[in-house]
Amino acid sequence: MPVRHVHVRRARTRDVAHIRRLVDTYTTDRRVLSKSTVNLYEDIQEFWVAEVETASDAPLPGAVPAQNPLDASAADPGPERRVVGCGALHVLWEDLAEVRTVAVDPSLRGLGVGHRIVAELLDTARELGVRRVFCLTFETGFFAKHGFAPIQGTPVSSRVYEELLRSYDEGVAEFLDLERVKPNTLGNTRMLVYLDEATRTARA
Repeated sequence: MPVRHVHVRRARTRDVAHIRRLVDTYTTDRRVLSKSTVNLYEDIQEFWVAEVETASDAPLPGAVPAQNPLDASAADPGPERRVVGCGALHVLWEDLAEVRTVAVDPSLRGLGVGHRIVAELLDTARELGVRRVFCLTFETGFFAKHGFAPIQGTPVSSRVYEELLRSYDEGVAEFLDLERVKPNTLGNTRMLVYLDEATRTARA
């Protein structure tokens, strides 16, 4: 089915099954942190999804072939929308957030879907007043295109670090580089972008 266009929007609860499918595609090789379904529902307000409009040549089950142009809609099921990507923005502190759980259907990788999602997440961070956005990733080249650069350590003060230790979020534990989650982060690069220095990513 040919892709007509990509639309990025805020996720809804009905999207959780699709997000679950996308996340599971990348958790086996630890490219994305595994999340339980209940966590996805709890965090749904952090998520954006990308959906594509596809053209289907197959008629709906039981459809009667159109006899004249006025009846064409009876045989044409019209475009279908399919969720093909997701990503979340998790606020860590007053001036700091994390882009996480970015996943794109493997069949559409390299077509700009992930870039559209990350651009939306960064715009959301700007709207919230966040100045810095963190990510932990294998895809350094991808995130570099959005202004992210590798960093060492944890970019918060000792006071904020102590406050973040109170969080039960596994992603925060990875941000803090706690010993118990190090197996999850092997090979990943810690990256950061300063939004007041980054240019707004142009949308296709």
